[in-house]
Amino acid sequence: MRLYEFEGKELFRKFKIPVPDGRLVWSAVEAELAVAKMAEGAILKSQVLTGGRGKAGGIKLVSSPAEAKTTADALFKLRIKGFPVERLLVEPKLAIKKEFYIGVTIDRANYKIVVIASGEGGVDIEETAANHPDKIVRHSLGVEDELFTYDAITIAKKIGVPQELIKDASAIIVGLYRLFRKYDAKMAEVNPLVLTQEGKLIAADSRISLDDDALFRHPELAEMGIEARHEEGELTPREKQATEWGIPYLDLDGDIGMFPGGAGFGIMGNDFIHYYGGKPANFMDSGGGPTPERLAQMLVLLDDNPQVKAIFGARFGGISRCDDFARGVVIFLKNHGLSKPMVVRMTGNMWEEGLKIFAVAKNENPQLFAKIEFHGIETPIEEISKRAVELARQEGGR
Repeated sequence: MRLYEFEGKELFRKFKIPVPDGRLVWSAVEAELAVAKMAEGAILKSQVLTGGRGKAGGIKLVSSPAEAKTTADALFKLRIKGFPVERLLVEPKLAIKKEFYIGVTIDRANYKIVVIASGEGGVDIEETAANHPDKIVRHSLGVEDELFTYDAITIAKKIGVPQELIKDASAIIVGLYRLFRKYDAKMAEVNPLVLTQEGKLIAADSRISLDDDALFRHPELAEMGIEARHEEGELTPREKQATEWGIPYLDLDGDIGMFPGGAGFGIMGNDFIHYYGGKPANFMDSGGGPTPERLAQMLVLLDDNPQVKAIFGARFGGISRCDDFARGVVIFLKNHGLSKPMVVRMTGNMWEEGLKIFAVAKNENPQLFAKIEFHGIETPIEEISKRAVELARQEGGR
């Protein structure tokens, strides 16, 4: 999971990596006040969990408080790769003499941690590696190895850091490596590490991606407001609710709610929906042997999603039995009610029992099933997929 730039710089400070004296702001007026305290101009940096901010116009230089207010107002209206700009990091303008790149990541092919450095900072490191591999310095270490100062000094010299700043640069490299290991990062980089005209090294930007499976090891991050999120973008309200309920769930940009039986069946269902011209609104996994109550919660996430026009349910019974699947749907219908049309197919373990549960419940309370169609093994899943797409189109045309 990616951190915001300002969060990464908070961690940099903990490891004595020098960063600009910036301020996080939530409004154009706050930006104006922040720039008023910066004598040599400032830079306004959109805080979004995605790359390409500069190319998208999300980073702007300003020379006065009035210009900062106008520029910030425009930035707060910007969307970068679909993500709204809700915060800006305001920092003093740096007088840049040279830019370097320092990064730490995982070499998955060789099961190593690798420190990557270059005298060509401020650009995509992948581009430098592809076009100028001779300008990239790599230093590999075992997962339990320390990066010693003399190793960092060697790296700093190889990328052209001036002799008088070798000590400072090596401290930054060691600090970044220790941060990487301390917080179970997948990647940590300073790009660019700026050499200013005044002869100082400053981390002008931060990019850190943590292993979200290791967050439980770092409760101090939650105290900083750093919690589970995507590699790009914050969790949606439904994704946060699903996390609380322990349901693997991801919002997508379609209009067909996917209610699958297991991750593999879910992926197959998404493929069928795409094949017949529809677009899934989510990916979801019920897990092995889910309880009926858990299945009912899954349906709540879909029915409460205003983007969903129809729900596609497909269960292949194995460890997860079809009668439990049917009970979950009935619990949902009784406790919540269904506002969207839904088509369901069950096959495999206990599928006939599942259909009987539906039939009995419908006989007892027909109005609960006004918007649901249920099928067994006799109906091919291709037909169910086409029907879900058709229902979504009908609802979308109303």
